[in-house]
Amino acid sequence: MDKNYLRTIPEIWGGIECTFNRIGNTFRDQLDHCGHYTRAGDIERIADLGIRALRYPVLWEKHQPVKDQLIDFTWTEQQLQKICKNNMTPIAGLVHHGSGPAYTNLCSDSFADGLAGYAGQVARRFPWLEYYTPVNEPLTTARFSGLYGYWYPHHKDAYSFVVMLLNQVKATVLAMQAIRRINPAAKLVQTEDLTKIHSTPLLRYQADFENERRWLTYDLLCGRVTREHPLWDYFRYLGIKESQLSFFTEHTCVPEIMGFNYYVTSERYLDEDLEAYPGHTHGGNGTHIYADVEAVRVKRPAGIRKLLQEAWERYHLPMAVTEAHLHCDEAEQGRWFKEIWDACCLVKQEGVDLRAVTAWSLLGAYDWCSLLTKNEMVYECGVFDVSHLTLRPTLTANLITSLAKQGYCNHPLLLQKGWWHKNSRLIRSTDPFDELIQ
Repeated sequence: MDKNYLRTIPEIWGGIECTFNRIGNTFRDQLDHCGHYTRAGDIERIADLGIRALRYPVLWEKHQPVKDQLIDFTWTEQQLQKICKNNMTPIAGLVHHGSGPAYTNLCSDSFADGLAGYAGQVARRFPWLEYYTPVNEPLTTARFSGLYGYWYPHHKDAYSFVVMLLNQVKATVLAMQAIRRINPAAKLVQTEDLTKIHSTPLLRYQADFENERRWLTYDLLCGRVTREHPLWDYFRYLGIKESQLSFFTEHTCVPEIMGFNYYVTSERYLDEDLEAYPGHTHGGNGTHIYADVEAVRVKRPAGIRKLLQEAWERYHLPMAVTEAHLHCDEAEQGRWFKEIWDACCLVKQEGVDLRAVTAWSLLGAYDWCSLLTKNEMVYECGVFDVSHLTLRPTLTANLITSLAKQGYCNHPLLLQKGWWHKNSRLIRSTDPFDELIQ
């Protein structure tokens, strides 16, 4: 393959699902579930795919579960050395959907300072590490822990949500400051869900609010949340002090790469017709009661190409898709990744500075079908299937290898449309112009 052509398309990155979250007093470690700690050869097998960078966990909860204890980085150092030896660039993640070790939580003032202290220790041990994600998806974690109560500390109110978001973004800022005191060249790769809210006309106001809210992680880091920001009054109404918000304008921490994660569930649809949807989708905002469902179940979503263009128009900063995954069979997983890849190639051709597409969940994941709220060990395979303890490459592994090394893949199974294009996906249809496949 022409090397000049490979330079015109996004790189392929990889990532290991590494959530270390807390439900009540129980911590769950995805790396333990998938056998990564005890299975030799994972890094080498991942490198064989041809990926250029690897999102890799150096997690606070794992390394310092007891406050002020001496940290043993021996095993992690071996893994990071293997990553570099195999010509991949590590992107170190410090908190991944977690609330910190047991001695802190997302509502605590100690969270930000604690993570900054831990980040400084990571940087001192690995001063050559260049790319960091101190906190993965702060907005998503704040929703799940503060608005919906799924994860610790299980709050269900707007104030808790906002406090958790601000604490995580402040932790990111302070962590990067601590890291850059050791390595001034360190770069922030900030990840967040690339979402979009659709709705009926009645609920347009709620969709508009959530579509503004989706950018808050980046707006805070970039110092955009000033008195002119659309959600300034929302923060102040909830009791957030002006000094808490001005911290971010006084300590901007603009990401070197904006990492967007896109799933089939990322786009949502709000509908007040409750009878049309299952009970578990019902909720509300205090004014209206409505169902919140995957947009793909009722209409044609905007799609990742459109959403990346919206992000580019808002920020004009380098971007990457930092998670692309689907819980489905191997063929459908391959179709999903290929569709995202094709869209990202088009976006890059249109002049967007899109650096990479990340094959997420390289080793699969456990119990994400229940958002980790149930300990049933329900496994979904990823690029590799580790359900029998060894690494079995899936169709997606072959696809990624071909894209990374050649820039294309012509597997016949990938030519078929995925289920998200078919009539069978629909609960109801709101788009009479949607061209569907039986």
